Amino acid sequence: MAAFAAAYGFPLDDFQLRAACAVEAGRGVLVCAPTGSGKTVVGEYAVHRALTTGGACFYTTPIKALSNQKYHDLVDRYGEDRVGLLTGDVSINGDAPIVVMTTEVLRNMVYADSDRLDRLTHVVMDEVHFLADPSRGPVWEEVILNLDPSVILVSLSATVSNAEEFGGWLTTVRGATDLIITTHRPVPLEQYMMIDRQILPLNDPKHPEEANRAVIAAASRAEETGRRTGPKRTDVVARMGAAGMLPAIYFIFSRAGCDGAVRQLLVDRVRLTTDTDRDEILRTVDAAVTEIPTDDLGVLGFRQWRRALGNGYAAHHAGMLPAFRHIVEDLFTRGLLKVCFATETLALGINMPARSVVLEKLVKYNGEAHVELTPGQYTQLTGRAGRRGKDTVGNAVVLWSRGMDPHGVAHLAGTRTYPLDSTFRPGYNMAVNLVATKGYTDAQRLLDRSFAQYQTATSVVEQATRVTGRRRDLAALEKDLAGQLRARHSDLSADDVLEYASLRRDLSLAERKAKRESGNERGKEISNLLSSLSVGDIIALPTGRNPDLAVVVRSDSDRRHPRPWIVVEDGWCGPVTPDSFSNVPVPVGHMKLNRNVSKSPKRQARAVASNLRRQHVDKPRKLKPRASGGSSREAAVLREQVHMHPVHALRDREDLVRPAERVVAARRTLDRELEATTPDSETLSATFDHILDLLGELDYVESDGARETTRVTAEGERLSRIHHESDLLVAQCLRRGIWDGLDPAELAAVASTVVFENRRESAGRHEDAVPTEALADAVSAVQRIYGELASDEARHCLPVTREPQTGFVTALHQWTAGAPLDYCLRAAEASGAQLTPGDFVRWCTRVIDLLEQIKHTGYSDSVKASARKAVPAIRRGVVELGATG
Repeated sequence: MAAFAAAYGFPLDDFQLRAACAVEAGRGVLVCAPTGSGKTVVGEYAVHRALTTGGACFYTTPIKALSNQKYHDLVDRYGEDRVGLLTGDVSINGDAPIVVMTTEVLRNMVYADSDRLDRLTHVVMDEVHFLADPSRGPVWEEVILNLDPSVILVSLSATVSNAEEFGGWLTTVRGATDLIITTHRPVPLEQYMMIDRQILPLNDPKHPEEANRAVIAAASRAEETGRRTGPKRTDVVARMGAAGMLPAIYFIFSRAGCDGAVRQLLVDRVRLTTDTDRDEILRTVDAAVTEIPTDDLGVLGFRQWRRALGNGYAAHHAGMLPAFRHIVEDLFTRGLLKVCFATETLALGINMPARSVVLEKLVKYNGEAHVELTPGQYTQLTGRAGRRGKDTVGNAVVLWSRGMDPHGVAHLAGTRTYPLDSTFRPGYNMAVNLVATKGYTDAQRLLDRSFAQYQTATSVVEQATRVTGRRRDLAALEKDLAGQLRARHSDLSADDVLEYASLRRDLSLAERKAKRESGNERGKEISNLLSSLSVGDIIALPTGRNPDLAVVVRSDSDRRHPRPWIVVEDGWCGPVTPDSFSNVPVPVGHMKLNRNVSKSPKRQARAVASNLRRQHVDKPRKLKPRASGGSSREAAVLREQVHMHPVHALRDREDLVRPAERVVAARRTLDRELEATTPDSETLSATFDHILDLLGELDYVESDGARETTRVTAEGERLSRIHHESDLLVAQCLRRGIWDGLDPAELAAVASTVVFENRRESAGRHEDAVPTEALADAVSAVQRIYGELASDEARHCLPVTREPQTGFVTALHQWTAGAPLDYCLRAAEASGAQLTPGDFVRWCTRVIDLLEQIKHTGYSDSVKASARKAVPAIRRGVVELGATG
């Protein structure tokens, strides 16, 4: 221990020493500590302990960037011969006694019963709170549950509010596990709010969760002046530089915002570097990009990016080329960059602390809606502030904007914990691997030992308590109703009034359902019309009396989500969707348009509108917006029953119905609570059985009639080697031979349909054509097989596999065939996918990962041969440079 501690330039903290002692004693440990507190020292002690005892240690991280960084850290300490790296697409010295890897790699090794596990004595799970990640979290639990009990598990986590619960589960499934929690930060964090050009302490020193009076007063003055936004980014950087708060990570929750901030500083001629620093930055940049083709550098906006770096600032986000991100990380860590404009992904990634952290907003887009930051997210972001050994204090600066409540921000800053909730769920690959390695009975027992089931079991007591409360509330409401009936209508029973209240509620629900269905039907009518329109068709818009005319200037063949462009008589031009109309437009004619209108409709909108007004067409005199209907046969029957009910004739019926409606609502709430406590409702075991039923139908597993005899077939063994979100869909495509005979570029392109996810749709014209007939047939076959699978999953009450997407097909085909980057990005845009170079590289590497698996799944020789050739064809140029990103 003393020799290990002496290697650090600072004395170890108490929590680090306690955790190291637990590891030395052969116990597992869960360390929960703030970002930057030094919890990785505990993981490094596990590495040291494994080496000194002649064992091996796997150091797992959630992302490749962290794996790469940790690999280099350990190489610097122990040398290249004793350290390896495995990240799926990179394999370096995998038989070394110390191997850094992503958690997925370890999961795959466990299922494959790899020989590398024989010497394994310690596993470090860095950032184990990723267990709560919806898409990748289950992998952590798979590893924890499947590792040999003799392996000492060292789990490192951010501060979580239910650490005791998580630690209790680890003790249950792994044996003795010490829980070590610290909230101490080696570098204290000061919280500020910037209003106009003032940087003011956010919190009241006497009451840390309350806002400083000066902040409240300044915010009120800013509100009164009518300011809508916070301070200008250039002013923020200048003011923080003057206050000695740089270097800073400046969080902006959009890629475009980060890039825009860099452009803004360039336009304002901001420079934060000395001549010496600038020369060192430019030498580093030029040396790092020597392998990137000159043409690609032009596409990447290299000259502007290089100039910004030389001035001391840059952006950092997932849309950048990985090689560019690595340069930014290197320069910032060396202290040469003074400001890094970053998205929140940086907070979950590499170790890149700064003196200060700036939060431009406290609201971010989560993929579906704009939501406020949680205390956990705020803690994670601001945790980057304060460099141990360099800063005496870290600074978190929130920029004020209109409507921001200083009290709310102060409370957010004062709340430092968040819960860790399991996202574990069985899938197809997991199911066949568990049956193959453990058998059905032990697999069920393993699922019952998961953290997800542990949390569910704990909540049973809470649910039972809620049910007791619901029963008590219901009894009070029933007593109140009975009292009112005795006082008003002694001859009327409570059942009569409750029956009437239930009928009224059912009528309200039926009318609401009818209204919704009416709106859905009209939406389908509008969608069908819009998808059938051609360029030049004239339509009358539902705008009331004398409806406006519009002409279609760009059609759309997407029948499910039509989005044609129109030009209206008044000159307005833009795309319309079914949601744009409350009634169905009416086709009234056709006119000839210039051939180039579809390419630039806005530029020619005025001329088109003028020509449209001169057209002589018959149009309806009225075409009013139509409210959704609210009636149906079911509603009509219920309405009659309500009117015929004896309670309906009472003059004081409303006074009686109100308490009766409360009773009806309380009974329904109680019923829902009781359903929630029903044994085995939606348990992991039940889902596992549903999965096996479907896999049995498809011949991936078989049995002798009893669940306990379930075994994996040859097809199931192939499925067990496909670790992918759409694993069963991939297996079905390979099994049915629809990818046989494709050349390498075609195979890569069709594989992209189950990998690619279009997150930013192009506004340009979407082309459905694909480069070759064989590829078109393969894509159609994938979609057909998906339809069959989705139907089977719905029938078995299972989550439906994500639908294949074709937006990357043409781009990847052309890239694999040797086309340049610029051409491929334009091909993606034409197919409806707007990709940055970083996006392009990321999707390429994910397709490579799937192709690498296909090579080892045991399907046809032609598919394996094409996969072997496709991988190096994709891994070239910017993709090869980004392979370790």
